[in-house]
Amino acid sequence: MCRAVEGHPCRAQYVSTHPMAGTEYSGPWAAQPGLFDGRACILADAEESAPSAVETIEALYGALNMRVLRMDARQHDVHTAYVSHISHVTSFALALTVLDKEKDEKHIFDLASGGFSSTVRLAKSNPDMWVPILTQNRDNVLQVMDTYIDKMSQFRDAVAARDDARIRELILQANKIKKIIR
Repeated sequence: MCRAVEGHPCRAQYVSTHPMAGTEYSGPWAAQPGLFDGRACILADAEESAPSAVETIEALYGALNMRVLRMDARQHDVHTAYVSHISHVTSFALALTVLDKEKDEKHIFDLASGGFSSTVRLAKSNPDMWVPILTQNRDNVLQVMDTYIDKMSQFRDAVAARDDARIRELILQANKIKKIIR
């Protein structure tokens, strides 16, 4: 979006924002109270916008109790690929895997517990929203997918080799996320 408005005569009135909040549902019926509370909102390339326009947007997000973060648009695209987009791709792929291998829907329903349900929750997301996101941020999404595939391969190799120590090591490395996300 920032590239699309670059050089426009009214560019200064445009403020590029991305509220990092939502659910797997879309449309007005998906609205819920407190959705934005404490969530991050990115202002991308805010220095390209008029200070008064940025102040207006910051006041709007402040009224929604959001945390406003500033970064350049390229960094936004990289970070959202790693933190948001890969979660969706992973969820879509897991859902496809289960649907492909588990032909009896009753087994999926009967055996799906909290872990599976929370992991595939994003697979219910609207393709009309996600196809453009994934294609427009293609280069960053491909980079994160390659990293993810490498990590999956490491797990696969350790499981195939029955290498309990390596499996434990990978899980312990992943557990470091506990310090960041509670």
